[in-house]
Amino acid sequence: MIVGLTGGIGSGKSTVAQMFRELGVPVYNSDEAAKALMVSSNLLRKEITQLLGEKSYIGGNLNRSYISERVFNNSGLLEKLNQIVHPAVRLHFKEWVSAQKSVYVIQETALIYENESTGHYDAIIVVTAPQSTRIERVMKRDGSTKEQVESRMEHQLPDEIKIARADYVVQNYTLEATKEQLVKIHRELLLKSQRD
Repeated sequence: MIVGLTGGIGSGKSTVAQMFRELGVPVYNSDEAAKALMVSSNLLRKEITQLLGEKSYIGGNLNRSYISERVFNNSGLLEKLNQIVHPAVRLHFKEWVSAQKSVYVIQETALIYENESTGHYDAIIVVTAPQSTRIERVMKRDGSTKEQVESRMEHQLPDEIKIARADYVVQNYTLEATKEQLVKIHRELLLKSQRD
């Protein structure tokens, strides 16, 4: 069974993913996989360089700030970049899934609804947190300004829409309460996998 784990920026997706790992559930981090593939795959490197220019890589490493700058306010360019990276990640994920022994696995990914990829999952978990908390977390984590975080949030679907379409919702306010919700979801998913 394949479970999608998503949530807006600063919602605490990675914290929740780590809690699932501690419960023994294999978790695939799409963002980390994409970054790794963009460096390790010669084909992706070639296509990204053709799309965004030689500055996309510095000394063999991804020039993330340059790439972000190029695509952030250019949806056409971002779409083209996604068309290069997403199929490679999907293929890599499928290979990863076939190597797992668990009754269910989780794919942690930011844009399930935005990319209209809900059909790839048997269930979807959405992580939420109050907007002020999310902004604070991202400012602390990335050293971003409040305006920068809000601008990034505008590129994502509002929580209300994600929540309405989710199978499970984790309200990530305190670690203790989050853990309790997770254990409950974990039990339900184990039961669901036995039924299917």
